[in-house]
Amino acid sequence: MAATSLRPTSVLVVEDNYLLLELIVALLAQEGLTAHAASSGEAALTLLRRHGPAVDWLFTDIVLPGLIDGWMVAEAYRALHATRPVVFASTTVHLDPRRARGGIVLQKPFALDDLVGVARMMRGEVGQRCA
Repeated sequence: MAATSLRPTSVLVVEDNYLLLELIVALLAQEGLTAHAASSGEAALTLLRRHGPAVDWLFTDIVLPGLIDGWMVAEAYRALHATRPVVFASTTVHLDPRRARGGIVLQKPFALDDLVGVARMMRGEVGQRCA
């Protein structure tokens, strides 16, 4: 086993539905991931300033309350980590593919098994980055 695969991955989870946010964080913790939780775009940017270098991937809802949406959070994250993965979650059927480029899109409501699959894939990618 490579040494990098032993390091737990860290994910920033941005979701405005508190119950769903708690569920996602708990599920990711069960998968051995460290999750930083934010319920708004503004809170997500604050966490990125604090923990940005350590965040291995981003999970963000697109539609968030306030002035900063998930697209803006993803842009800020990609400014720090251009090649690290971003997972977008949305109820919107038609997303602008240019904005989601290189990311994974989970259509809400998504199955928890889908999220577990993404988490396991990300955990296996520690030490490697998506292009």
